[in-house]
Amino acid sequence: MLKSVSENSTPEGQDLMPENYIFKESLGSLERTDIYSAFNDIIGCSDKIIEVFSIVKKVADCDCTIIINGETGTGKGLIAKAIHRNSLRKNKPFISINCGAIPENLLESELFGHTKGAFTGASASRPGKFQQASGGTIFLDEIGDMSHDLQVKVLRVLEEGEFEQVGGTKTIKADVRIISATHRDLDEEVQKGNFREDLFYRLFVIPLTLPPLRERKSDIPLLTSYFLKESNLKNKREIEGISDEAKKLMMRYLWPGNVRELKNIVERLVVLKGKGVILPEDLPGRLKSWKLHTTQEPEITEKGICLSSAVTEYEKALILKSLEKTEWVKNKAAKLLHLNRTTLVEKIKRHHLQQMSA
Repeated sequence: MLKSVSENSTPEGQDLMPENYIFKESLGSLERTDIYSAFNDIIGCSDKIIEVFSIVKKVADCDCTIIINGETGTGKGLIAKAIHRNSLRKNKPFISINCGAIPENLLESELFGHTKGAFTGASASRPGKFQQASGGTIFLDEIGDMSHDLQVKVLRVLEEGEFEQVGGTKTIKADVRIISATHRDLDEEVQKGNFREDLFYRLFVIPLTLPPLRERKSDIPLLTSYFLKESNLKNKREIEGISDEAKKLMMRYLWPGNVRELKNIVERLVVLKGKGVILPEDLPGRLKSWKLHTTQEPEITEKGICLSSAVTEYEKALILKSLEKTEWVKNKAAKLLHLNRTTLVEKIKRHHLQQMSA
C-alpha cells in the first residue's frame, strides 16, 4: 500500500519537498520520519533507492570503510554526506576531494600535506585533507583514478592509521573514517592491473551501489517537482509545472547523466521558460527526439506485417538502449547483448546509429 505524507508533516527546512511525497508504507525497521530527517536532500520512493536508504541507516553509526559505486551523476557525494551526518563523527569535519580532478603530482600534497621547501613553491608547511578531516570523515571521490604510488599510501592509512607529509619525516596519526567512491568497475580494474588488489579488499568492507536514474524512473516526477521548486526560488521564476506530454518524454528518456543531468535540464527549462507550464517543445532536442528511437510493440493488422522489418526495428531499439545504458561504451554494450564487440560495431553501422549530442 502506498501512502502520502502531507506537507504539514514535513520536518523543518523541507519547504521545497513536493506535496504528496510518497513512500512505501512498509519499510521494515526504517520509518518514514527517519528518511525525512536523515536524508533530507536525497529524494526518492522507488524500491532501489529505499534499499540504499536502509543500508545507509545500518552502516552510518559504525566506523567501517565504505565504498560507493555508481555512474556519474547518481549522487555518490550526497550519500557520503548523509552517512557522515548520521555517524558518531557528525560534529567533526567532512572533507571531500575528487581524486580524478587533481593532477597526480599535486594530489599527494592535497591528501597528506607538505612541509616548507618540500618542492618548488612550497613556501610554508600546509596540512593535507587527512589532517583537516581529523576526527571526522574524508570522502575520496573517483578513487579509481588514483595512481599506484598513492594507492600504496592510502592503503597504509587504512592498515596502520598513519602517514607522512610530502617532504616530511614525522609520522602523523590519522583519525578519520574513509568513504570512497568510483564510477569504475574496480573488480575489473584489479584484473587489468590498474588497481591494487590489497587496497580493493580494504575498501570493499561495505560496498554500496547507487542505481542509475533509468532504473528508478518512478522517482523522476518527485525529483522533477523538487528541482522545479528549487529553481523557481533560486532564479526568481514562476514555472507552474510540466505538461503530461512533457512528463512522458522525460520518463521515456534513459538519462545517461542521471540525477545531475535531470537537475541541470530542469533548471535550464525554468530559466528559459520563465513562467507558465513546460511543454514538449520546451525540452532539449535529445529528449524530444528520444521517442523516435523507441519501438512500441508491433501490431498485426488485417494486411499483415513484414516480419523482417519488425525484427530489424526491434534489434535496432535493443542496440540503442544498450548503448545509452552504457554511455556508448561499446565493450560494455556488447557484453549486455552477449555479442562480440566487432559484431556490435557492424550492427551499429548497418542501422546508422549515432550518439546524439546535448
